[in-house]
Amino acid sequence: MTISVTLPALGESVTEGTVTRWLKQPGEHVQEDEPLLEVSTDKVDTEIPAPATGVLLTIVAGEDETVEVGAELAVIGPPDVEPSAATAVTSAPVAPVTAPQPAPSPVQVAQPPAAAPMAHPAPAAAPAPMPQPAPAPMPAPAPAAAPAPRPISAAAAAPATAVLRGHTAAVPRLRKAVGDSLKQALLEQAQLTSTVEADVTGLLRLWRRTTDGFMAREGFALTPLPFFVLAAAQALKAHPVINARIDTGGATITYYDTENVGITVDTDQGPLTPVVRGAGDLTVSGIARAVHDLTGHALAGRLTPADVAGATFTVSDTGTRGTLFDTLIVPPHQAAILGVGTAVRRPAVVRDGDEEFIGVRELVHLSLSYDHRLVDGADAARYLTTVKKIVEAAAFEDIR
Repeated sequence: MTISVTLPALGESVTEGTVTRWLKQPGEHVQEDEPLLEVSTDKVDTEIPAPATGVLLTIVAGEDETVEVGAELAVIGPPDVEPSAATAVTSAPVAPVTAPQPAPSPVQVAQPPAAAPMAHPAPAAAPAPMPQPAPAPMPAPAPAAAPAPRPISAAAAAPATAVLRGHTAAVPRLRKAVGDSLKQALLEQAQLTSTVEADVTGLLRLWRRTTDGFMAREGFALTPLPFFVLAAAQALKAHPVINARIDTGGATITYYDTENVGITVDTDQGPLTPVVRGAGDLTVSGIARAVHDLTGHALAGRLTPADVAGATFTVSDTGTRGTLFDTLIVPPHQAAILGVGTAVRRPAVVRDGDEEFIGVRELVHLSLSYDHRLVDGADAARYLTTVKKIVEAAAFEDIR
């Protein structure tokens, strides 16, 4: 008796997947629930387990082939099938697609794989170094002159991207999937962005006071992001129009009764957005634990389809890279996304009762990109004002 291996449903709105790698080859024995192959979708890469113990007879969908949910991927036979017989009925392997390698161009640069070769191969044997003449003595600087700042080389500024220079490579699957999804969202939605500036001096003081104790209790560092995620989720409770989804085909609007907040994670393969479920009902510590676990899984490539499904809203903390504010793209099936900029110390007007004075404050830009088909500018302003009040009040009492 043979068993068909099919592509299971891999999350909300996922209708197809691309086979990225087979972990077993025809003729090999497999155990039930053992990883059989890897599949990539527009949300996450995941392993498909074997549905039964037996011998892999035939691979139906080759690597780099895109198939729909429910389509057949392979066939598993009984455990007593001879491996040689299994190999005999295996379909011909799919030839790998090799991207053409045109001559390097200073303006034609694309994202290569992590293990891309250098632009110019090293010679087989390096020649012996020639003796260098002694450098001429430099004149001593004037006593009153300040030393010139040391320039930062391009290689030192961006060592991870130096290998990209002069290369043309195939578009990574995840980047193509994310790009197609966001382009579709732009085509379908009427997107705008509104921005406010928030004084987070008190919030960051609270964060700094609690980091050591939090590290001692939890075993990992507390970042400011959970404070902003909680503020965003609490504001969603007061402004349900932001926590919604519009279905133009059915002419309906769904207002969610939970706050499932996606957080963007910058990985080597591209951005991923795991979901903190029920964020509006968690504490800062609860959100911090969820963010820590999800970020670790994303960086290690261990996210499951359940980890990235069901977001009703998204928070993107691009301020960790030094950005003041962003005009972010609203993800598909959501009404808005909140961008958190970097904290900047600036002089600002401080009010103490009826008195006003100038003080040094830490300020952050909060940007809300939203779908204007569902959210009006006044709705966006009201939501941002609520988030601003929450972060400025810094009344996060339970950090345990």
